[in-house]
This record gives sequence, structure tokens and C-alpha cells, in this order.
Amino acid sequence: MKSEIVTINDVLEEVEHLDMNDQEYVVDILSRRLIESRREEISTRVKEAMGAYKEGKVKSGSLDDLWKDLND
Repeated sequence: MKSEIVTINDVLEEVEHLDMNDQEYVVDILSRRLIESRREEISTRVKEAMGAYKEGKVKSGSLDDLWKDLND
């Protein structure tokens, strides 16, 4: 099976050939996929933070306390 490299420019040129409604549909799909990707990324980061908290790897305190810890 021969694979072909498709550039972003190639994709944009193909989308330009679609009618306006289809172009808007493509934008909507991409927007929804980006939102879902961000949601998944946030979820992953929250799970990592919760795990670090449960393991006692998280410090808490005032901004001044945290600033002092960074500068010590």
C-alpha cells in the first residue's frame, strides 16, 4: 500500500472546492474535535494532579509561602 503525504495546504485547497455550507460543516466538525481534545487534555491533567495530591506530592499554602519555597 502506497502512502501519500497530504499537506495542510492540500486540505485547504480541497475544502475551497466545497460549497459554503459544506465548508461551514467542516469548520464545525474541526471545532468540535478541538473542543473534545482540549477536554481530554484537561481531564488527563486533572487525573495527574489528583494522583500527585493523593501521593502527597502537592504543597499548599499562601502565595507568600509558595514564593519562599521557590526562592529557598
